[in-house]
Amino acid sequence: MSHTVLLADDDAAIRMVLNQALTRAGYEVRPTGNLSTMWNWVSRGEGDLLITDVAMPDGSAFEIMPKIRKLRPDLPIVVMSAQNTFMTAIRANELGAYEYLPKPFDITEVLSVVARALAEVSRPSRDERRAEEPGEAMPLVGRSAAMQDIYRALARLMQTDLTVMITGESGTGKELVARALHDFGKRRNGPFVAINMAAIPRDLIEAELFGHEKGAFTGATARSSGRFEQAEGGTLFLDEIGDMPMEAQTRLLRVLQAGEYTMVGGRTPIRSNVRIVAATHRDLGQLIRQGLFREDLFYRLNVVPIRLPPLRERVDDIGDLVQHFLRAAPPGAEAKTIAPEAIRVMQAYSWPGNVRELENLVRRLSALYADEVISAEIVQNELAIADRSPAGPAAGAVDLSTAVEAHLAQVLREHAPDLPPAGLYQRVLDRVEAPLIAMVLNACGGNQIRAADVLGVNRNTLRKKIRSHGIEIVRQSRRQG
Repeated sequence: MSHTVLLADDDAAIRMVLNQALTRAGYEVRPTGNLSTMWNWVSRGEGDLLITDVAMPDGSAFEIMPKIRKLRPDLPIVVMSAQNTFMTAIRANELGAYEYLPKPFDITEVLSVVARALAEVSRPSRDERRAEEPGEAMPLVGRSAAMQDIYRALARLMQTDLTVMITGESGTGKELVARALHDFGKRRNGPFVAINMAAIPRDLIEAELFGHEKGAFTGATARSSGRFEQAEGGTLFLDEIGDMPMEAQTRLLRVLQAGEYTMVGGRTPIRSNVRIVAATHRDLGQLIRQGLFREDLFYRLNVVPIRLPPLRERVDDIGDLVQHFLRAAPPGAEAKTIAPEAIRVMQAYSWPGNVRELENLVRRLSALYADEVISAEIVQNELAIADRSPAGPAAGAVDLSTAVEAHLAQVLREHAPDLPPAGLYQRVLDRVEAPLIAMVLNACGGNQIRAADVLGVNRNTLRKKIRSHGIEIVRQSRRQG
């Protein structure tokens, strides 16, 4: 039996293309260019699936979707929109859309979505949606194709508790995504607790995560709750998870497996009810091969992977981002605009610091220049200064000293105008020392005597370092050449 698809879009060209494609696929299509006709069909019980644009001549489809869901809860609704913002995707999901498709769309994808929706004989009723409208402030900005995939993935995740792993270069907005998952998800009434693994001394990470009892260690003069306890009923964001020491990884794995933990110095298990969102800018696959990250923990955290694109892969969003940062200027600040030619200069830049670097640039331009309109020449000069900095794009290979200098410049810039957390010296040493030891051990087939000789350290010292960094030794036979 042929299915009937109701198609509502005020663009006659889009209606024609979709009508032809759906008809060729064997569907009966009922096209219209207004909401009132579409509502008449739906209210009469016609159609097996509805495809509708959001913005229509006689109103917004979002306004009548609640009535459609109440009258015909089993009718799948596919929402299309040229607005292509994060909030459009979220709103479509909140109102019960089966799928959200940003324009321009791929006809093959539309047909695939329609086939999937109609193949579902029955759809479970959705939970009651929020009555209030979402806030005006958008946590994520951009309409590029790269961001549309992110929006759609986030929209599907909002009503779940699935563990999410966010990867991406520094400055791409990983914490913003984690906050969006919390603020628009079903745990939004609970706390959002974030902890940066790279900013916590190694010997304090377990106490930070799980808390400690009085007397658990020197200086523990009172019981202290950990981040798991603080995030109870909400979301725990584990930032820079790739910097977590191996011993803490083992305890985190047990929590994810058993759903409970014990405080440092405690004996009574505590049930955990938190959603875990992790993030890293490091290559966890490489860390696993180096013995610096547990493979089983990776698979526990990587239930739903989300990769945030670097800014150079979404240059079409730079104009929207610049306007967003200009609107975020402090009260009383002189209003500025960026010339279109200046935006094009920005789009040609590589942005090694990603969105964070762009935000800092806009703030700097607003504060340092009296011009009401920021010209392309001003932007070009500012970006030329960034290119000449140690953190600018590298041309070819660099020596270790230059690489460390570039890394530190990036760290300082990421925390500007503040300074990095205390303990920077040891964190930098750990970042160099851990992969150095792991890779030499790997090259020596796990033979610690040979590795100590290559490194030029005492064997006992090497053993201490291996324990300190939680490096797993993989012994293997090596053929002699």
